[in-house]
Amino acid sequence: MEFTGGGRLEVRITGADVGKRVSVRYVTESPAAGGRFTDAVGVLTSWDNSVLLITRKSGESVRIAESTLVAGKVVPPAPARRRGPSATFPELARATARAWQPVESETLGEWTLRASDGFTRRANSVLPLGDPGLPIADALTHVRAWYEARKLPAYVQTATGAEGTQELLCAALDRHGWRREVSAEVRIAALAPIGDLDADVSAVRLSRTVDETWLRRYQRFGEPSPAVRSVLTSGPSVWFASVAGTGEVPAAIGRCVVDGRWAGFMAVEVDPEQRRRGLATSVMTALARQALDEGASAAWLQVEADNDGARALYDGMGFAPHHHYHHYRWAEA
Repeated sequence: MEFTGGGRLEVRITGADVGKRVSVRYVTESPAAGGRFTDAVGVLTSWDNSVLLITRKSGESVRIAESTLVAGKVVPPAPARRRGPSATFPELARATARAWQPVESETLGEWTLRASDGFTRRANSVLPLGDPGLPIADALTHVRAWYEARKLPAYVQTATGAEGTQELLCAALDRHGWRREVSAEVRIAALAPIGDLDADVSAVRLSRTVDETWLRRYQRFGEPSPAVRSVLTSGPSVWFASVAGTGEVPAAIGRCVVDGRWAGFMAVEVDPEQRRRGLATSVMTALARQALDEGASAAWLQVEADNDGARALYDGMGFAPHHHYHHYRWAEA
């Protein structure tokens, strides 16, 4: 990264650049940094009390003392992806939300408060896709009261790492006492290559309804609540896939929601004793072919950053990261 102007290192950013993507170089005394200087690239989310806060695309925040800066400049947004479908963050955020609809919801300006008896963070968190219509502190107070009335922890779902994502909101949540608990990637891919995979789909059964055997693999234990069925069956065009196992529990399952050009893949699970037999690929391929028949052309899924097995599988199918999403929880005193 070139920081020089006329042969000299320059700090060409100020507090007026908060909200912009920047690249900085600063002095560090940490041996782990690999030297005297280190660089950081991300969105400048605050510059208060002589401390800069830069949020990287992964959601990680870096605090840098102004006195340690040796260079800095505003940089353009990350280059557009060169493969797979094009997608804006708002388009993809709305498609993912339609595929996992809550039992109960309420709007607060352009925020949506969602509750589903505690079944998954996605269905029990705020989806903030714009202005809540209130100062942020007042909006968050309303959110906390709304979830407290339902005896649920208060979560806000945010995103980082793409044009139009919510680095500034993440920083505001952090300032107001909310803490990031879980992060994952939203990945996208062209759908046709998944449908064209050389996979044995003969044993994959597709259904419009979720039955008891499918839920046994998904839940693994316990009796699913009505909220579980409600969330799983929500969406524009929902399909459930299963591969029979040796007993009453399927060897593999999956779920796909077809929504216009998008096909969203969720709940792909395989019996641990049946792994490395291509069952996950068979499930994905069968669902992709169904989605192609309905006119979809692009695919998305969500995968947690530490799920190395799933990440490797999706890499091989052509899925690439679009953005990261995070769940912030109110850190009660």
